[in-house]
Amino acid sequence: MVASHWVAASAQTPSRRRGAVLERAILEAALDQLGTVGWNGLTMEGVAASAQTGKAAVYRRWPSKEDLVADALRSGLPDFDTVPDLGSVREDLVELCRRARDAMYSRPGFALRSVIHECDTTQAERFHAVIIKGVVEPTLAMIREVVNRGMARGEVRHDAANGYVFDAIPAMMMYRAKICASEWTDRELEEMIDQLMVPLLRPDGP
Repeated sequence: MVASHWVAASAQTPSRRRGAVLERAILEAALDQLGTVGWNGLTMEGVAASAQTGKAAVYRRWPSKEDLVADALRSGLPDFDTVPDLGSVREDLVELCRRARDAMYSRPGFALRSVIHECDTTQAERFHAVIIKGVVEPTLAMIREVVNRGMARGEVRHDAANGYVFDAIPAMMMYRAKICASEWTDRELEEMIDQLMVPLLRPDGP
C-alpha cells in the first residue's frame, strides 16, 4: 500500500530538468519576457520565475542579461535558408516579403524589436552581430539570389544587382514598422513590389 502510494506520488511529480531541456526553457522564457515586458522590464529573476527554475540556474549559464537575450534571439530567429522559386521575380519577392513580415511579427520578431527600440547605443552594439548575421545578411542573400535568377531569365536589367536595390525592401519594411508603427498587409506588400521593385528591376526601367 505504501509502495503503491509512493509510485503514484512520483508519477505526479515532474522530473527535474537539466542540460539542454532546462536551457531551452530559459531561452523560451526570455523571449516571452521580451514580448510582454520588453527589454527594460526584463530581469534575470523574472526569466527564472517564468521558466520555473531558480535564478542561480540562469546566472550559471548566462552571467548577464545581455548574454541571455543574445542567445535567446539567436535560438528563436527563423531560418532564412530557403529561397522561393515561384517562376517570376515579382512572385518570389512578394513571397520573401510575406516571410519577412511574418518573422517581424512572430514572438522572436517582437523580442528583437523590443531590443532594437529600447536599448541605448552601447547596449545595442551587443546585439549588432546577432541582427546582422541572423536577419540582415540572410535576407539580403535571398533577395540577391532572386534578382540574379531574374537576370538570367531576362526579367531584370543587368545593372540592377547593386546594394541600393538589395537594400530597398528591408529599408521600406523597417521604416514602416519602426517609424510609422504600422503593419504590412498582403495587399500593401504586393503594391510595394509592383510600384517600387518591378519598375526598378525591369529591363526597360531606369
